[in-house]
Amino acid sequence: MNDVVGSVASDKDPAHCRVSDKAANADNPSLPASARLPINRCNLPAVILGSLTFQKHPSRLEIDSVAELHRDFFELLARCNDPAERNRHFHQYMTESFRLDSLEEAGLTEGIKKNRGKLNYLKLIRGWHFNSDQIEGAVLKAWAESRFGLLPRYHGAPIRDLSEPTYQHYLEQRATGLYNTNALEAQLDLVYTYTQSELVRRFPDKTHFRLYRGVNGWQAHEKLGQKDGETLVLLNNVNSFSTDAERAGEFGDTVFATEVPLAKVFCCADVLPGKLQGEGEWLVIGGVYGVLPQ
Repeated sequence: MNDVVGSVASDKDPAHCRVSDKAANADNPSLPASARLPINRCNLPAVILGSLTFQKHPSRLEIDSVAELHRDFFELLARCNDPAERNRHFHQYMTESFRLDSLEEAGLTEGIKKNRGKLNYLKLIRGWHFNSDQIEGAVLKAWAESRFGLLPRYHGAPIRDLSEPTYQHYLEQRATGLYNTNALEAQLDLVYTYTQSELVRRFPDKTHFRLYRGVNGWQAHEKLGQKDGETLVLLNNVNSFSTDAERAGEFGDTVFATEVPLAKVFCCADVLPGKLQGEGEWLVIGGVYGVLPQ
């Protein structure tokens, strides 16, 4: 089932069940232990960045060492006042740094099918929108799992136990997707960090964006309770949203709105024009969110 703007195919399955983890309480739920890792690769642990408190009162998220390793590049961007030119610099830097046009220079093994080595950040993002429950989706969810410590909640079927066949299938697809690629997860680190730098620069006074998501099987989604008129839900570790409620409604019988922290935007069409499927398309890191069904 395709994953497109405003809807994630994985969230459409009515087999979704309610969270039973005792870590989730209706008053101010944290991220359930069953949905997180004890370690990650950013400046805040998953239990904090995945919580409702973080959604309401976010702070900056920084993936370990990315800004330091690419300091010269981000200093170049800081001196550039034209967004279109910064965008060109970004794609050129990605191509040159990861040898995307010269895979043999990057160490592509002779005799390996070249299409195995051609999965890069752009093809992965496009593949996500075609079907988030296939290889590209597994790699992106695995990146969010590694960097933020947020376990996937769905990949073709609900994931509630790491010993389940669904999680093992996800691991297999993740390994297949990462095999013989050129530092694909490091490419995604730069996509996130570049997106964050652009959003902060373009919207210096904003901490949140109001986004919309269309889903099917709303009653079966993972719910943690109610607070201040909102329904508290545990989202998958990566999700598609739209800036337009009507557009989001094309992909599900229920549309909900939420305030997405700027810090949880992985990428969006505004920052990567012409690279995503829709003009109002945003990919968002998950966790606990307060949402308002429309």
